[in-house]
Amino acid sequence: MALFRHGVRVTDDWTFPAEGEAFPDSGPVGLPKARLVAEWPALEARNAPLGVVIASGEKLDGLEAILPRLSLVKLVIPRYADGRLYSIARLLRDRHLFAGEIRASGDVLRDQVTLLARAGVDAFDVAHEGTARAIETGRIVAVSRHYQPASNDTAEVPAAPGARPWLRRTPVPFPPA
Repeated sequence: MALFRHGVRVTDDWTFPAEGEAFPDSGPVGLPKARLVAEWPALEARNAPLGVVIASGEKLDGLEAILPRLSLVKLVIPRYADGRLYSIARLLRDRHLFAGEIRASGDVLRDQVTLLARAGVDAFDVAHEGTARAIETGRIVAVSRHYQPASNDTAEVPAAPGARPWLRRTPVPFPPA
């Protein structure tokens, strides 16, 4: 899969060990939620970046105390029609004030990229080749007017008398910086 951070293709420096597989003592490691929570007492003192992999259908319950220590939350999207992880991204940014990387991974289509970015996702690990080419060549076009604010933008509300206060203009285009 192709990994993009802020619209630029990058090499993935994270290790995601398989179930039951040992992970390296150094370097960034991402673990499934259940394994991270179960092994947290031993991992808490680890001096390397840690991340969690959230599968579709999982919730953030049980991660509240761990989130401030994490550098990455990887959201695995098994099918483009599964939108549950949009809500998880939004909760991470708005309710939990997560400042690390939120990565959408899997079956992400090009028309979903800007919507996921508005929800707080800042990296995309996409399996769909057309989407990867569109991101790489800058053919993802962000919508600049929205009816409500989102996690990653500082929406401007028109101040003119008679202006529609519900129509907000997003000053930051895709990709998010």
